[in-house]
Amino acid sequence: MDERERAADGEIYSADYSVPEKGAVRNSSSRILRAVAYPVLLLAVVGVAAFALLLRWDPAWVSPLFLIGVIGYLALLERLIPYDRNWHPGKDEWRWYGIYFLLTMAGSGLAQLLVALAVGLIAPEEPARHLGAEIPGALLTGSLVSYAVHRLGHRNAVLWRLHGVHHVPEKVNVANNGVNHVLDIVLAQSLVQLALAFVGFSRPAVLVAGLFVAAQGYFVHANIDVRIGPLNHLLASPEQHRLHHSTDLSEAGHYGSDLSCWDHLFGSFTWRPGREPTAVGLHDPASFPGTGEILAALLHPWRRRPAPRPGPE
Repeated sequence: MDERERAADGEIYSADYSVPEKGAVRNSSSRILRAVAYPVLLLAVVGVAAFALLLRWDPAWVSPLFLIGVIGYLALLERLIPYDRNWHPGKDEWRWYGIYFLLTMAGSGLAQLLVALAVGLIAPEEPARHLGAEIPGALLTGSLVSYAVHRLGHRNAVLWRLHGVHHVPEKVNVANNGVNHVLDIVLAQSLVQLALAFVGFSRPAVLVAGLFVAAQGYFVHANIDVRIGPLNHLLASPEQHRLHHSTDLSEAGHYGSDLSCWDHLFGSFTWRPGREPTAVGLHDPASFPGTGEILAALLHPWRRRPAPRPGPE
């Protein structure tokens, strides 16, 4: 076991070690920040959810404002405790990521509209069951559907032509979490919301589960040097999601972005203390347009596949 594995093994947060580019700043304040960064995020989820329920805040503005706050918080942490300084976005990347983020938000809004048109506003205003049971139920249901759709997006050739756009960048950070094909977002979020609507979870339960999922979705993509140790077996983390983006397909499991229980259950959990990808991005980079080729990426699912080359006689 090397020094980094010894430092991580059995601890919730990382111990002190030295890496040239990854986590280069190692002083007492950064160690404290790495230890409290994730608990602060979880406390923010609980706090906002509690106030939203008690004061009956409108989810239409609570969710987007909370998401903006989460993105800002994690973007700041990326500067203070980066995992890899080389993964900070450049000027061109910020422009590309911004366009993709707007497309992702549009896809999310379209998914909600389609679900509303398909099933109407069937989610009850008030919980039919105690919220203490509804919230975990909504979280587990949505997480399972999201896991299934995500895994299928990697296994099905047609869906991969949509989802693969997200794996083009050769770095993982908060900004490029929004690099997605708009139809991939519409499909994934529509199926999750349809599942929650048909099961009949109340709007308060869906709101609370949604706040946690939004926070987790950006947290796991953050370029921050935060390690959660044994909690990896319950919750998804940046440690796991970097492996998900690995160019080494043998370690690129971790299809859950909120809970890790489904990865355990269905055999796609590959994390162990100290395990890190050598490189992230596409296993075959030539199979997709580059991140800056936004129009080509959006049209990629309908591009004709090149004919296979004849093999040797």
